[in-house]
Amino acid sequence: MSSVDKVRRFLREKNLDIEILQLKGESTRTARLAAQAMNTPLGSIVKSLIFLADGQPILVLVAGDRRASPGKLKALLGAKRVMIADADTVRQKTGFAIGGVPPIAHDPPLRTIIDASLGRFQTLYAAAGAPNALFPIGYEVLVDITAGEVADITEDSA
Repeated sequence: MSSVDKVRRFLREKNLDIEILQLKGESTRTARLAAQAMNTPLGSIVKSLIFLADGQPILVLVAGDRRASPGKLKALLGAKRVMIADADTVRQKTGFAIGGVPPIAHDPPLRTIIDASLGRFQTLYAAAGAPNALFPIGYEVLVDITAGEVADITEDSA
């Protein structure tokens, strides 16, 4: 089963009628490229980042126009050490490659922290398992299906 199919199956299992958009000839590998491809504000793109908090993987969902703050994450998680995971660790912990990591469909599910600033947007766009695939989702639905903890975990500017 392809990475995009894993995301599609997860959405179906949650009874969500959300279409995955696979763009031909355009990359959504970075938030900036995804925003350009969708003609949407940079902040409405969900960056799915994997951090290691004292060695434990944490999924951090951040608005495209913000940067995750390791210091804020460290304080929130009560961790001694917080660092961004490398590409191999991301693939090992999520089953997805950097540039296509979705906020959902991880096996096992990861503890998820959601940037409160994503709530500025009615519609968000998140990676759907490939560097040319996205899906639109409402903020409240994203919080619900990820069982995410909403917090102030970012700094301005991507």
